[in-house]
Amino acid sequence: MAEKYFADQFDDEEVLLVFRKHPIVMRRGFIAAMVMLLLGSVPALFNPTYTTYFVGMGVALVLAVLVMLPSWIGWYFSVFIVTDQRLIQITQKGLFNRSVIDMRLNQIQMVNYQIAGLQQTLLGFGTIMMQTIVGDLVIHEIHHPAKIQKKLLEILRDRGANVAAAPVAVPIDNSMQELQEDEAQD
Repeated sequence: MAEKYFADQFDDEEVLLVFRKHPIVMRRGFIAAMVMLLLGSVPALFNPTYTTYFVGMGVALVLAVLVMLPSWIGWYFSVFIVTDQRLIQITQKGLFNRSVIDMRLNQIQMVNYQIAGLQQTLLGFGTIMMQTIVGDLVIHEIHHPAKIQKKLLEILRDRGANVAAAPVAVPIDNSMQELQEDEAQD
């Protein structure tokens, strides 16, 4: 029996790709933690001793970790898993809110990505949009969306899925072209 990478993995299922959102999703928690650390130095302004400074910074560090923890948990435990049979989106919000979307690969019709704006371009994140049989699946703040989209398309094509690609120009058959030329002369 093969090693299982996640709890809901079927026995005959192989994990092909695992990806997460960009760490930028933790920015609110990170900013709040930095503010906590900054506020930890305030008591030393009123009582400038080493003891006051280190006690203030110690308390601030504990509070910063507590403030940052829910953001980190949401990022770390939110994961996208592509197997040879399905796409699983596990989204963790806070400590006690988890949602799972499970979709067969043959339900995916089109995969696109978008990188919009200076921040997304410089930090390397964007949005992946998947058109499926049941509706659209939009995944925001994905790390390196162009690479992920390319890997998804490769997996889908290898599995025989009929995935929409860029439009291809179809050449006109010579007999049709001759017929059109004859009609133009008449």
